[in-house]
Amino acid sequence: MHSKSVVILLLLWAIPALADQVVLKNSDRLTGSITKSDGKVLVIKTDYAGDVTVKFDAIQSVTSTGDLNVSLGGKTVVGPVTTSGDDVVVATRTAGPVEAPKASVTMLRSPAEQAAYEKSLHPGLLEGWNGGLNLGFALTRGNSETKNLNIAFNAMRKGLHDKLTLYTNSIYAANDLPTASPHTTANAIGGGARYDHDFAPRIFGFVNGDFYHDALQHLDLRSTAGGGIGLHAIKHDSTTLDLLAGVNYTHESYAAFVLPTTPPTPVAAVTHSLAGLTLGDAFMHKVGKGTVITQNFFFYPDLSQTGQYRGTFNFGTVTKLNKWLGWQNSFADIYVSNPPRGTKKNDLQLATGLNISFTH
Repeated sequence: MHSKSVVILLLLWAIPALADQVVLKNSDRLTGSITKSDGKVLVIKTDYAGDVTVKFDAIQSVTSTGDLNVSLGGKTVVGPVTTSGDDVVVATRTAGPVEAPKASVTMLRSPAEQAAYEKSLHPGLLEGWNGGLNLGFALTRGNSETKNLNIAFNAMRKGLHDKLTLYTNSIYAANDLPTASPHTTANAIGGGARYDHDFAPRIFGFVNGDFYHDALQHLDLRSTAGGGIGLHAIKHDSTTLDLLAGVNYTHESYAAFVLPTTPPTPVAAVTHSLAGLTLGDAFMHKVGKGTVITQNFFFYPDLSQTGQYRGTFNFGTVTKLNKWLGWQNSFADIYVSNPPRGTKKNDLQLATGLNISFTH
């Protein structure tokens, strides 16, 4: 029994030696598996507390039992890591020990984190997608009989130098009372895609295609295709602002209808094909850890008919309730300077509901 106890104690003492260790300047010691660092904070996965994040400048020493990918002043080396005073020592297999100041560490990743990072730079067509589905529904019965449904979907796939964005939204509302006229009070659907490719850290080119249908404006379909150049005016993890300028080609068709006048006035179907400019911005800001604000504005002056133009403005927020569920609010204003006779130039849309997020 005595010998068994000794073996058990030796094994217990050996466990920390097989784990990565981080010693803080206040003498606290963390053991586990070092995951990553950006030179400002370090993440170590522990058995007792999960992922623990510590400030890099609060670390006294680091010891890894396995290889880590470390960027030191512009070059990347691989090997077990230790510290010696204010220096980091990486025991590479080919060049021997590489020593540099701890302040020169700009990146540190475990093999698994490095593999995930490299894969994220060149994802497959079906990989690297992030997005969400917005759902909102309202129903009344009794003195009023109405229903309202709004659905929106967005997805983004981001590579090392490019980004693909897909989006669509629809809103439908009806008054079911027999005396209501019209019964349908909103019926619009829109969507599209945009592809960006970076040519420089701040400059990118883009191509986009959009469609829009609005039954109450008698718009059967508006299709827009275009492209141009953009500027990453702000490019941070928590805030981005892109400015875009380009050209587009738009084809739109309005259906024939009858105005409810006395006597009724028929309005003929109209088709437009026109060239225009594309001017706009796309903004994103993260508030804390749980809320994301998005805004975009696009202005489309008509080059075929000077003085005619379109504009779209979108503003939205999503607040996380848990990892996959959130609460969303959205506001949209769609403006057309020359709508069909008897219809209004502005369409305002306000929606709220649940957001279901996904990552693939």
